[in-house]
Amino acid sequence: MGVNLFEVYTHYEYGASADGAEMTTFLAPPFNVYTATQTSRLQPRRNLLATFDLQSEFATFPTKKRQQPWLRPIVPLHFRSPSLTTVYQGYKKRIARFKNNFMAGMFPANRITMAIVIMAISVLSVFHRDLSFGILPFIENHILYFLFGEGIISFCISLLISGAFIWFVLVQVIRLSIKLLLSYKGWMYEQPGKPISTPTKLWLGVLKLMSKSGPMMHSYQGALPHLPLPSLNDTIEKHLLSMRPILNDEEFEELEHLSEVFRKGLGRRLQRYLQLKSWLSTNYVTDWWEEFVYMRQRSPIMINSNYYGFDTLNEHPTHNQAARAANVTYTALLFRRQVERQEVTPFSVSPRTKVPFCTMQYERLFNSCRVPGEEVDKFLHWDDARHVAVYYKGCWFKVIVHNGKRLLEACELQHQYEAILMQDIEPEPAERHLAVLTAGERTHWAKTRRAYFRSGINKTSLNDIERAAFVVILDDEEVSYDKNDSTKLDRWAHNLLHGKGYNRWFDKSFNMIISKNAHAGINAEHSWGDAAVIAHFMEFMLLKDIVIYGYDENGNCKGEPSVFVKPERIKWDIPEPALKAIDISMDVAKKLIDDVEMALLVWTDYGKGFIKKLRVSPDAFLQMCLQYTYYKNQNKFSLTYEASMTRLYREGRTETVRSCTTQSSAFVLAMVDPNKTKAERLQLLRKACDRHQELYRDAMCGKGVDRHLFALYVIKRYLEEESPFFDKIFPPMYLLSTSQTPLNQVDSEMVGMSEAQRLRLTTAGGGFGPVADRGYGVSYIVAGEDQISFHISSKRSADNTSSKEFREELKRSLIDMRALFEEKPN
Repeated sequence: MGVNLFEVYTHYEYGASADGAEMTTFLAPPFNVYTATQTSRLQPRRNLLATFDLQSEFATFPTKKRQQPWLRPIVPLHFRSPSLTTVYQGYKKRIARFKNNFMAGMFPANRITMAIVIMAISVLSVFHRDLSFGILPFIENHILYFLFGEGIISFCISLLISGAFIWFVLVQVIRLSIKLLLSYKGWMYEQPGKPISTPTKLWLGVLKLMSKSGPMMHSYQGALPHLPLPSLNDTIEKHLLSMRPILNDEEFEELEHLSEVFRKGLGRRLQRYLQLKSWLSTNYVTDWWEEFVYMRQRSPIMINSNYYGFDTLNEHPTHNQAARAANVTYTALLFRRQVERQEVTPFSVSPRTKVPFCTMQYERLFNSCRVPGEEVDKFLHWDDARHVAVYYKGCWFKVIVHNGKRLLEACELQHQYEAILMQDIEPEPAERHLAVLTAGERTHWAKTRRAYFRSGINKTSLNDIERAAFVVILDDEEVSYDKNDSTKLDRWAHNLLHGKGYNRWFDKSFNMIISKNAHAGINAEHSWGDAAVIAHFMEFMLLKDIVIYGYDENGNCKGEPSVFVKPERIKWDIPEPALKAIDISMDVAKKLIDDVEMALLVWTDYGKGFIKKLRVSPDAFLQMCLQYTYYKNQNKFSLTYEASMTRLYREGRTETVRSCTTQSSAFVLAMVDPNKTKAERLQLLRKACDRHQELYRDAMCGKGVDRHLFALYVIKRYLEEESPFFDKIFPPMYLLSTSQTPLNQVDSEMVGMSEAQRLRLTTAGGGFGPVADRGYGVSYIVAGEDQISFHISSKRSADNTSSKEFREELKRSLIDMRALFEEKPN
C-alpha cells in the first residue's frame, strides 16, 4: 500500500502549531530559496518544514514563542529573472564544456604530453637543434619580431606556439592511426572460447598502446570510422537469400529477375550517388533514417514509435511515491552531470577488445524534446535545464532541481514532490487531457500548437515542459509483479507503453513514471536514440537509487534538507476551439490503446547460464526459439526483424538482422516433423545459430541489407525514378519484429558487488508496440543466469494474432528446445 501523504503531514497555514509554536509567514515569490539553520526531521515527519499553499505565494514556517526563528530567509534567488549569478554560471558551464570537448578531441594526448613536447623543443633549441621543422624560427623572426623585437619574450611565445602546433599535428596523426585501427573488424569474427588469431593479437596490442590513457565519453568520436557502404552486388545477393524461405518458387524467380534488372540498370546510378554521399558525410544513412523513419511520419508516436522500460521486479525499496520520485530524479540528474562532464565511460562491445561505441545519442537524452511540424517534425536540444516538468492528477508543475550553485539533494526534492501530492487544486479546463495532443496525429498536433500555443502564457508553459530536463509522472495507479499472476505484469506494461493517453508527454525524450505505490518506469521517444542508451541510463539510475543511496527505515530519502524550494504550478489559457482539437486526439489515442495487446513472460526455468553451456549464442538460441514459436502460431515463415547496433561507426544507429533464414526454417521444420531425431534437430539448430551469428556480425560491421536498400530508395524518391524492384520489396513487411535489450553496461560501477546485490537490480527490460498490423513485436532481455523476460505485443483488431496465445506457445517452445540437450540424442 502506498503512503497516505495527508496522514504523514499536518498542514498548518495560520495560528499556532500543535506544539504551541507560532507560525511565521514569509512572502515567497516563485522559486525563492530558504535555508534552514536548524532542521527537525521527525520520524515520521509530522511537521512540514515548509508548508506550501500552492494557490498562494506564501510559505509558512513554525517558530517558537519569544525565540529567534529557527528558519531564516536568505536573499531571494529569482529563477525567472536573469542575474549576474545566472550569467556567470552559464558562461562557466560553457567554458567547462569547451574544455571537455577540447580534451576529448585531443585523446589520447593530454596536457602533460603537450608540456613534454614544448620542453623537448626548448631543450633541443639550446643545443641549436630545431625539432619544430623551422616553425619556431619562422614565428620568432617573421611574426613576433615585428611585435616584440628580438629577445626572450619573442622566443618564449614562439616556443609555446610552435610546441602546441607540433603537439597538435602529432595528436592528429595518432588519432588517424586509431581510426584506421578501429576500421579493422576481423576481431568480430573471432570464435568465442578459442584463441585469438595472430593478426587480431597484433591489432589489439597496437590499439591498447595508442589509447592507453583513460578516455572521456566522446574521446573516440572523431576517431571512429565512417559507416562503410556495401557493394550493390553483395546487398542484392543477401536480400535474395533472406527472401528464399519466405517466397515460393514462382515469386522467387520474379524477384530474381527484378533484382538483376535493378542491379544492371538504375541500381548502379543510385549507388554512385550514395557513394558520393558516403564520402561527404560522417554516416551515409543516419540523417535520412531519422528524417524519414521518424520525423516525417505523420502517424501517432504513442505505441507506434515510443517504447518503455521497467523497474526492478523483485526489489521495492520504498512505498513512498514522493521519496522514490525524488531519488530517481536525483540519480537521473547525476547521470546527466556525468554526460555533461563526459565522465561516462565509452561502452565497448567486447571485454577482450574494448572497442568503443559511438556516444552521440547520450547528448540528446536530457533537455530535449520532439516538436511537431505539419510535414516534418524536428528534435530540439538545449544546453541546460534547471527544472523538471511534473504531471499529477491533471495538473502540470515546474520543480526546480538546481539552485544556481548545486543540484538539490534527493531529500530536498522530496519536499517539492510532497507539496505537489498534497495539492487539492482542480485542473483547468482541458489541462487534464492536454498531453493527449502528443499522442495523436502529428500534423493535427502541429496545427493545434501553431494556433493556440505560439504566444502568451501557453507558449511560456509549453516551454516549461519542452525545455525541462525530463518529465516526471506522479501516476495515480498502482502496479506490481506477481509470478503467479501474469495479468499484473501485462497491466504494468500497458501503463508504461501508453498510460491513459493523456497523462504522458510523448514528445519528451523520456517520461519518468512513478506509480502510486512507488514503482519506477520509463517511456522514451525513439527519434533521438535507441534502447541501448536508455537501458544504460536505467541501469545506472537503479544502481544509484537502490544500492548506493537507498532510503531510511521509514522509506524517505536519506539526508537532511537545507534548501526549500516551492514548486510552481504551470498554468494555461486554452480557448474553446482548442478543446475540440484535444478531443480529436483523444479519440485517436483511445482507439490505439484499445487495439494494442501486451503479454509478458518472465521465464525462470533456465537462462544464460544453461544456454552458454550448450556452446551457442544466447541471442541466436532465443531467435531460433522465436522462429519456432512464430511458425507454430502462424503456420508459415515471415520476414523477421532483429535490431542490431551499428554504433561501432560514427553516428551509427541500427541495422536489421533478418533472422528468418534458410537454416532457421530447416531447423523449425525439423522440430515439427515427428520423424526427425534429436540428433538431426540439434545439428540443424547449431547450423541455424551459426548462420544467425554471422548475419549479426555482418550487420554490426555495416554489411547489412536494409539500411543500404533504404538509402538507395531515398535517392530514387529524390530523383523521382520508377523502379519495379522497389515497388516489389518496399516497404518490407516485417510480421515478426524483435529486439534484445542490452545489459551490464555499468559493470565499472558494480565492482565489488556480490551476486545477490546484482540480482536486486534485475529488471524485466522493456518493450514496444506492434510494428505491423498483422504481426508481432517481441522484445527480450537475458537478465542473469536464470531469467529471460519477453515482451509480446500485437493488435486486437488482427484476426491472426494474439499476444497471449503467442506467450503460451513460447513457453512450450522453450521447453522443447531445452529437451534437445537434456538427454543423449537418439
